[in-house]
Order: sequence, then C-alpha cells, then structure tokens
Amino acid sequence: MTANAGFRALQVEEEQDGLRLDNFLTALLPDLSRSQIQRLIKDGKVRAASGVPRASTTVHEGQTFEIDIPPPTAAGPEPEALPLRIVFQDQDVVVLDKPAGMVVHPAAGHSSGTLVNALLHHITDLSGIGGELRPGIVHRLDRGTSGLMVVAKNDRAHHELARQFADREVDKEYAALVWGVVQAGRRIDAAIGRDPQQRQKMSTRARRARSAVTRVTFAHQFQGVSLLKVAIATGRTHQIRVHLSAIGHPVVGDATYGGIHRRVAASLRSVMRLERPFLHSARLAFTHPSDGRRVDFESPLPPDLQAVLDDIRAQEEKEGIAYE
Repeated sequence: MTANAGFRALQVEEEQDGLRLDNFLTALLPDLSRSQIQRLIKDGKVRAASGVPRASTTVHEGQTFEIDIPPPTAAGPEPEALPLRIVFQDQDVVVLDKPAGMVVHPAAGHSSGTLVNALLHHITDLSGIGGELRPGIVHRLDRGTSGLMVVAKNDRAHHELARQFADREVDKEYAALVWGVVQAGRRIDAAIGRDPQQRQKMSTRARRARSAVTRVTFAHQFQGVSLLKVAIATGRTHQIRVHLSAIGHPVVGDATYGGIHRRVAASLRSVMRLERPFLHSARLAFTHPSDGRRVDFESPLPPDLQAVLDDIRAQEEKEGIAYE
C-alpha cells in the first residue's frame, strides 16, 4: 500500500469553493487521474455528510469528503501502446516530452496508463534501479505538468543521473503563467514539507521541511497575469507551485494551490478553459553519463497552453493594449 492508499478525509478550503467534486479530489490526489476519481465516486468510495455525492456535485468551503482509496494491485505494470514523444535516445538515456494528465509511475488505484506503462512498450532496456514499479525513473513531473524528463536505460546511467540531481547539477527550467505581477530576478528561498493541516499538500509552513530555491529568470506581464521562466536546482514535490503560491502568485489553473479564479477580466477568459496548471518543463540540461558532454534539450509549449497564451495576446491587441 502506498502513502495515498486507505481512508482519507479531505476538507474544502476557500480557494476550492465552487469546484466540481471530481475536480476537487483530482487536485488533492495527484496520483489519481480524473477517471479514477470518477470511478471511486461511482463505486460509492466517496462520502459526504449528506450521503453519497455525484462527480458533478459542487463543493463548498468547510465541507469534508471521506474517500476510501484501494491499495494497488500486486502485479507489476504492463506495457501499453500509449503515445510517447521521445526527444532523444541512445544506449544510456531517453529524453521524452511527457504529456499533461499522465502519471509518471503506478500508484494507488492507478496501475495503468502511466508513463512507466508507456516506457515498457517503447523501451526494452530500462534501468532496474527504480524497482518493478519505477524502472529507469530518476525524477518525476506532477501529473498535470507537461514537458521534458530524462529516463535511465541502464544502472550505471541511473546512478550517475541520480547523483547529478542530488548534487544540483541538472538545469531545469519551466514555463509558468501566474496570477499578478512578478518581476524577473525574483528568488524564492523557502523550505518545503508536508502541510501541517492537509497532508496531501506541500507547504512552506511545514515543521519538517527540506531546503528549496526557485528563481524567476524571465518575466513578461500581461493584464492580471505574468508569463515566467522559472529555474529550480532542487526538485521538491510541487516546488514551483508551492513557492509561487506562497508569494501570492499561484500558477494559473492550479486548483490545489489557489490558482483558479472564478471571476476574470475579459482578456483572460481563455484561462477558464485550462484543465490543469499552466506549468511546462521547457528546458532540461545535464551531463551525459557516458561521455561527459553537456546535453541541453528544449520543449515548446504544448497546444493547450499555447492556445491560452495566444488568446490572451489577441485580446490585449484587440483592446489596444501595448504589447512587445
């Protein structure tokens, strides 16, 4: 059983008021897909004080929902012919562009449809260090985050990449759209740990926390939002989302950390279409584990995020707002 399996009680916070129940639970249980959440609701595994709710039920601040998450099956992940965009591959590593909505490895109630299932189909020689459920996995991206990841194809490469991540030698840069005005050069240095009130969330207020630094390397301001490039050396769980929320500028579309606004300006209407946080792993650079050369990869914004950005720009130009 993983940390997410078993009986859980989740309370609705102010920023989550008005969400559909399935969206609320999906945001707080990142290892479960929306379809998995909907199945649990349909099977009566989610209960409220008023009884068994529906997936479309609107949640309100202060409500508590109880959910019974089954443990994962004992069987190992099966290869699945899922689409997978491989950016680079040789005998040591695979660099891929993970789509949003895909969980990296099997977890409670989610034994299929993961990146590992796809890797087992596309790649025959993955490192075994990660174990049966995580072969070749050196680092992770949140389910709702798209973009670049590196996977090890042998144990030697796995050890070396893991060392580089631990020693903060890997360059990781993300594209993020956030609420409000954030300037380039902003540095957020705040340790991150489990939220003392909501254990499924991370927080900078945790009693037991690990150091984390996030740097804003580029910023462009629109009306009400800023498009950022964000670099991290550490890789704490939800780090960028937690840090940006902590300084009052949550990632747009992030239901877990206050990034969903129900009332927005006309120029920002397109953000209401987002079904996940506007966060993309846009650049990944590391030292190749075999020959020592520095390799650097970039990934453009995926269509769902690019469409939102294009609409914001079009609306501002339509309204005569100066745009560079």
